[in-house]
Amino acid sequence: MAYAHVQMFMEKLKQLIYSNDIPVIKDNPSIVHERPQFQLLYEELGSMIQTLFNNEDQDIHNFEKVRKLKKRFKVAAEEADDIVDIFVSAVHFRNNGYFPRSDVFHPSLHLEVVMRSIESIKIEFMTINIDNMKMDSSLKTNTLKMQSAGTSHNRNSRGSKKLLEKVVVGFDRDAEIIRDKIAEDGKQLDVVSIVGMGGIGKTTLANKVYTDPFVVYHFHVRGWVTVSQTYDKRDLLIQVLSSIDDQLELKKASYSQLHEMLHRSLYCQRYLIVIDDIWSKEAWDKLKLFFPDHNTGSRILLTSRLTEVAAHAKSLGLIHHLQHLTEEESWKLLCEKVFKGDECPKWLIEPGMQIAKICHGLPLSVVVMAGVLAKEPRHKDVWLKISCSVHSYIAGDEKGCLETIALSFHHLPLHLRDFFLYLGGFPEDYLISSPWLLWVWIAEGFIQEDGSQSLVEIANGYLMDLVDRNLLIVEQLFAWCDVSVCKVHDLVRQLCVEKGKEERFFLKIWLQRHVFTNQDIDIMSLSYPPAPSIRSLVCFQRETTLTHNISKFFHSFALLRVLSLERCKLIDFAPCLALLIHLRYLEIWLSSFPRSICNLWNLQTLLVRTSSSSIILPSNISDLVNLRHLDSNADLYLPSIGKPMKLLEFISNVDLGDVVDNFQKCFPRIKNLTSTLYSDEENDFEVLHHLRILTLIGSGYSRRRSVEREFLRGEPNLGKNHIIIRFPATLKALTLVGCGLPWSYMSIIQALPNLEALIIKDNGFEGTLWETGEEQFQRLKFLSLKELNIKQWEASSINFPCLEQLEVLKCVDLGEIPLELGDISTLEYIVVENCGASLLESLQKIQQEQDDAGNYELKISVDGSYMPPCEPNHDD
Repeated sequence: MAYAHVQMFMEKLKQLIYSNDIPVIKDNPSIVHERPQFQLLYEELGSMIQTLFNNEDQDIHNFEKVRKLKKRFKVAAEEADDIVDIFVSAVHFRNNGYFPRSDVFHPSLHLEVVMRSIESIKIEFMTINIDNMKMDSSLKTNTLKMQSAGTSHNRNSRGSKKLLEKVVVGFDRDAEIIRDKIAEDGKQLDVVSIVGMGGIGKTTLANKVYTDPFVVYHFHVRGWVTVSQTYDKRDLLIQVLSSIDDQLELKKASYSQLHEMLHRSLYCQRYLIVIDDIWSKEAWDKLKLFFPDHNTGSRILLTSRLTEVAAHAKSLGLIHHLQHLTEEESWKLLCEKVFKGDECPKWLIEPGMQIAKICHGLPLSVVVMAGVLAKEPRHKDVWLKISCSVHSYIAGDEKGCLETIALSFHHLPLHLRDFFLYLGGFPEDYLISSPWLLWVWIAEGFIQEDGSQSLVEIANGYLMDLVDRNLLIVEQLFAWCDVSVCKVHDLVRQLCVEKGKEERFFLKIWLQRHVFTNQDIDIMSLSYPPAPSIRSLVCFQRETTLTHNISKFFHSFALLRVLSLERCKLIDFAPCLALLIHLRYLEIWLSSFPRSICNLWNLQTLLVRTSSSSIILPSNISDLVNLRHLDSNADLYLPSIGKPMKLLEFISNVDLGDVVDNFQKCFPRIKNLTSTLYSDEENDFEVLHHLRILTLIGSGYSRRRSVEREFLRGEPNLGKNHIIIRFPATLKALTLVGCGLPWSYMSIIQALPNLEALIIKDNGFEGTLWETGEEQFQRLKFLSLKELNIKQWEASSINFPCLEQLEVLKCVDLGEIPLELGDISTLEYIVVENCGASLLESLQKIQQEQDDAGNYELKISVDGSYMPPCEPNHDD
């Protein structure tokens, strides 16, 4: 991962050297003339990557020297990247009649200096005497410890946690769940974990359980040990022994003696050990050896910020994800800490609730603000003033509120830091579209291909890593369980901003590198003098029509890779926008799709926003040879295509013209497709061997069909019911909207071997009876029925062996949900909204049957509220 940016640069060099199907390159003699220089640079970069990054033994024995050489090499590669991009832009500008400043946009390719730098790095690396520089094992150990200490911030086991020692508001239900789990009848030693972001109260909750009277009574022995990021096994033994018996003489005992003492203390006892603040799977593997299993019902209660650590430690136990406090709980906690049981004066309620709200449910933030308020006069004006500076108080907390969160940053692997720091560019409380975020990360060059996964799959893995580390909050999931919408807690965002400044993430030397804004764009001030250092320009401004034509200034940002104007509506797509040939990500408002946009041969992601109902794609769209994602809020009509788009993986609602044979010829590697379903045609998706997500929209349903599209294609015969659909076996998620299919077609869908999510809405199927029959949905986990005219549904648990969530929304005529579905062992949620009274009665029967059977895991939600447990049935 350390050379992802370099790898992306090398891919671009390869296209400059070899590609003859990109008009911007093949029709440009100046670029073709420089191919020998591009070839030499490509070979040198490849050689250096092989030498510096693929030789781990060298890395270990000469850690500091090699680290500095790597850093110098990446700087040199970045400089070479800029030189090549400026040269290509300068040539392209001149070929299109633009003559920018020659002191910035050099018409010649000058790589001599950077090539000498790379050669110097190579010579220095070659002259390192490996044999003389080898460390003995003790020196290596000390070096690695120093390195770890340099990036980790250890803390006293009590430290800032004292802030939360008596915070119990909002934890009652959490404590009850954990207490019940650790007191279960199972005899085998088991692990229960509390997971959440820093400052959310994991330690406080663990302490609440640890001191619960029932827990004290239930366990013969209780002990507590705080691990943190850096730890010593002897110190950990002393901690846990001291918590078990503070009378023990431990200071002079050896490690083996301490181990033996702990073994004797726990032998054949039912014990509870809290392992607080554990950061790695390796630490758990070492610690678990201390705790014997004598089948006495002993438990370990573990707290961590990392879900992967909890999952690694878990056997049969529970992983409890601690949620943020509600606004009501935050306010209650603030009052308890400030007023110590007294009531809050009426004149302080409004500013006090505002302060609690700004803390965004993080107990540590609430407690810090309570400490501030407790020291100030109880005047409304004072509290109002404080409410305007909550973030400043939290960041400046001398007890380390922000530093508590910063521990998570220090523990991040190096390859994740760019991903994390990028989050600092978003406005506060901004809901981030996860696909958007993944596409932008790819465009920025953060992702390195590994050959076995697509770039999106790799990027999604990193996003989930940040989620598992509780640095990203999941707001919404797709039906196929990938993250759809996420956000950053304000305190985490503040950390991103501060660390981004320290690491100069948003700067190149002292020039702007990434520009994020939710204000009006002052494009003129940014563009003069030309700003080729800017690689990203992202505007979050909402519903803005730019009255002056800012697009004429964009040639000053020749090296832009990411341009996201979101809802900034340009007057037109000026020719100079088509000069930004280094763009990899473009989100823009257009009234039509100009052919000149297809000059942007580096584009990987193109998001077109428009007020039109449809957009006609030009036949030269396939000149975008690197395009992977094409999305629009309108229908995309493709009347013809020059050649296949070999890398395209995602395209939104697309309609092929009559002269285009099929999707497979146009998009051979498509993975996510939205298309119109016509009843008078053969709809063969089986040939799409990579397709995983498919959305079909009935031709009679779409209200966005434009006059142009109707003219080009002609209205389908909606009276026909002769529909042929073939699906690929690779399909993972299927959505059917307004297709009007007969329920008999469901047997085709049931046969799909990998289908995990099925969404049917707005009469996706028509008919009042769905008989599921005897066939199984082999892997279906999520089923959603919305706005259907179905009245009767006949199904059993056998049909859905893997179902986890069922949604029934606005199916007002459906009489009941089949009772047997409650017997599905994997079913976790039934969600019902705006349905009839008889269906609700069937839900009550399902819950009663499951409660009687001892299944309390099934949760049933009706119109946003969970049904309470049923009263015991005493009919017997």
